[in-house]
Amino acid sequence: MHDMTEGPISGHIMRMAVPIAVGMVFQTLYYLVDLYFVALLGDTAIAGVSAAGNLQFLVMAITQALGVGTMAIIAQASGRKDRDDANLIFNQSLVLAALFAAVTLVGGYGLASAYMGTLGADAETVTAGMTYLYWFLPGLGLQFALISMGSALRGTGIVNPTIIVQVLTVILNAILSPIMIAGWGTGRPFGVAGAGMSTTISVAVAVVLMTIYFKRLERYVVFDASMVRPRVSAWKRILAVGLPPGGEFALMFVYMAIIYWAIRGFGPEAQAGFGVGSRVMQAIFLPAMAIAFATAPVAGQNVGAGKPDRARETFRTAVVTLSAIMILLTLMCQVRPGIFIAFFTDDQAVIAAGAEFLQIISWNFVAVGIVFTCSGMFQAMGNTVPALAASVTRHVTFAIPAFWLSGQSWFELRHLWYASVATATIQAAVIWWMLSIEMKRKLGNEPSVMPTPSPAETVGRS
Repeated sequence: MHDMTEGPISGHIMRMAVPIAVGMVFQTLYYLVDLYFVALLGDTAIAGVSAAGNLQFLVMAITQALGVGTMAIIAQASGRKDRDDANLIFNQSLVLAALFAAVTLVGGYGLASAYMGTLGADAETVTAGMTYLYWFLPGLGLQFALISMGSALRGTGIVNPTIIVQVLTVILNAILSPIMIAGWGTGRPFGVAGAGMSTTISVAVAVVLMTIYFKRLERYVVFDASMVRPRVSAWKRILAVGLPPGGEFALMFVYMAIIYWAIRGFGPEAQAGFGVGSRVMQAIFLPAMAIAFATAPVAGQNVGAGKPDRARETFRTAVVTLSAIMILLTLMCQVRPGIFIAFFTDDQAVIAAGAEFLQIISWNFVAVGIVFTCSGMFQAMGNTVPALAASVTRHVTFAIPAFWLSGQSWFELRHLWYASVATATIQAAVIWWMLSIEMKRKLGNEPSVMPTPSPAETVGRS
């Protein structure tokens, strides 16, 4: 375990954020590599895989419920030096991971046809999406074990083993994708099915590697057969913290589904452009997400240790750093957004749709970064319901105009993107207000005179 209740706050955030960012970069490469080779199969394949891949947001909703609950409770337990509680939560998290994996497989295979039939722009897109899903679903099921193990380590302040495994499995996926999708070296291309196969194989290898790490090297949170018997009380603790963030990701699934539904009349080129643009946007968000993900365990340990001033300082440091980064990324997308899309396709209609999406949607980057950081603080304090409420506000205010716009004769794609920017700004304002109330309730009123920072903290901020 790494103790983050002492020493410079900025140092702890960056120590965790940098490897998390590296891991996220490789995790994004995981998807971009598949997308690159799928793009060689044509616009219909891109649209089908992108629409099917949106199901991952729903699975991520469940993994968030598991991961955030596990991380937050273990972080607080680590802060108060309660190793027994940390181990109980870790082992019960693994039990929940197995249950969620089974539900994902049964539900995914049972509902794949209805799901793709609703979102696909045409029959070919539906077929491509279903083919991809059938091979992709086992990998989605295995994600739960990875999330459980990685979140437990993050709660104790350890991230490097998870990052190393991510890097290794992305390299494996990069090797498998051209072989499975395009048939390099074998002469037997599997097309979109190969994209699902390469992902599932890579995730399976990642689970094996993380299991080996826990059995041979991890000493603070460990596998313990005596703690595997289902304990509903522990499940309630994990899910009480984790379900609201899971709900936020479920709403993201709904948000993406609404967009695919609203733009289906513009054809597979528009869906492909949005699919590529949204993946690029996810990659651009990585620095903000890394800082937000680091904020939660750093603040969580200090909340558990009864150090509210350090928890507040964690939030201030994170939100200032994150906002500066997001301003720079916004400027990048304003100058030449088409460059990001052209890397994946030479179809001018797809490039135009994706570039327009990125250029407009980039205006909400700072707002989204603030939302991520505030959500991390809610996780640290063990009350994630307000973050879900703010997310509901955003999605309701987006869904209503989206449905109305899609029925107008003058509707254009840019109208939808402007609506998204406006509602993201509303969400940022709402969650900031809610966080200020929660911090006063959980951490007390902020001191009128801030303590003088130590030399080490001053250096850490520079």
